[in-house]
Amino acid sequence: MNSRKRIVIVAKKEIIEFVRDWRTIVALVLIPLLLFPLLFIAFPIVMQNEAAELNEKTVHVLIQSNEIETSLIMEIENQSALITTEAMPANLLTLSDSGNDTERLRNLEYDAILRMEQRNDTWYYAILHLSTSEQSIEARSRILDVLIQWEENLTSERIESAGLDVDSTLNPVRWDGSIADADVATKGEQAGMLLSLFIPFVLAIWTASAAVQPSIDMTVGERERGTLESLLSLPLSRSELLLGKWLAVVSITAVGVTLQITGLLFGIAYLASDFIDVPSLSIIAILLLALAVAFYGTMVIALYLALAMRSKSVKEAGSVLTPITLAMIMPILLTQFINLDDVEMFWFGIPFVNVLLGLRELLLNRIIIEHVLVWVLVSSIVCFMTIRYAAKQFNREDIITTKS
Repeated sequence: MNSRKRIVIVAKKEIIEFVRDWRTIVALVLIPLLLFPLLFIAFPIVMQNEAAELNEKTVHVLIQSNEIETSLIMEIENQSALITTEAMPANLLTLSDSGNDTERLRNLEYDAILRMEQRNDTWYYAILHLSTSEQSIEARSRILDVLIQWEENLTSERIESAGLDVDSTLNPVRWDGSIADADVATKGEQAGMLLSLFIPFVLAIWTASAAVQPSIDMTVGERERGTLESLLSLPLSRSELLLGKWLAVVSITAVGVTLQITGLLFGIAYLASDFIDVPSLSIIAILLLALAVAFYGTMVIALYLALAMRSKSVKEAGSVLTPITLAMIMPILLTQFINLDDVEMFWFGIPFVNVLLGLRELLLNRIIIEHVLVWVLVSSIVCFMTIRYAAKQFNREDIITTKS
């Protein structure tokens, strides 16, 4: 039996043992595949129902003014509002000063309080509300809608009374034609731009998080269960054992991440099918995308296997890998804010960051030879170093014991 077959046999054995529990299948397959479609479908439905329910409610509005127009009160009433009027309180520094009305809003006696006062030819107003109450926010929104329309009508009347054209006066500068037609980027390029902002982000986070449990289970977990010793007694080298376990973790992680991204893209397509198209990518860009993903997965999983094998227990391995996974979020977030139009070369020399930046460029179908050469070279070196470190841990004499 050649080395390749032995590696595959180890990988199959590890995968079968890992997915033996039905709960693992649910966590690995069903949840990643269904989470985002259900979320993206259910969330808008719930939001629409809540908004419709809130829109049907009658809000209680107190108007404080000594000179408000009756027509404006009627317009607010038409917004399903129950109106109470009273005189403007005295000794207010500004209309926004809540004064003694604070408790009236906190006790939900009123959902909002509108204050209006005319000074010369200008109307001043303030809307007191409770920002922690959805009904109070709704009342404020309805009042603002009425005031905006009332202001537009008042402005138009004053412009007309001055003998001017309302439209040309209010809009002296305007766009000619369609804004979308002025964008020379294709829909495919726009889709690539959108995907470049979150696909590397979610890919990196999900790869790092999905690899933690199988990496622990197939190393220090096997040691605690007592099955690692039987594996070492088989006619295979430590390197073959490492590669078999690495292949198993890669397979499990790849399935989970692929299903998660599939579910995410399905949810996005459901919500924004009219706005998002398929990215325009060349064959070379697609191949380099696969290479970048392979680099990232190799580095992360080899590092996880090494650190997990070095740990004394499953608990210790979890306490080591969890903060490392969290620490990876920083460079992942960093790449989201780097301007790709004027990115410095040194970014492509930083491990992990360079691959994610490469993914962003490739999703935009930008193949910059200098950038590609740098991140491929650096990632190759880091992959070699992480694999070598993992091999060193698997070749330790005390691999079966709990010593580190």
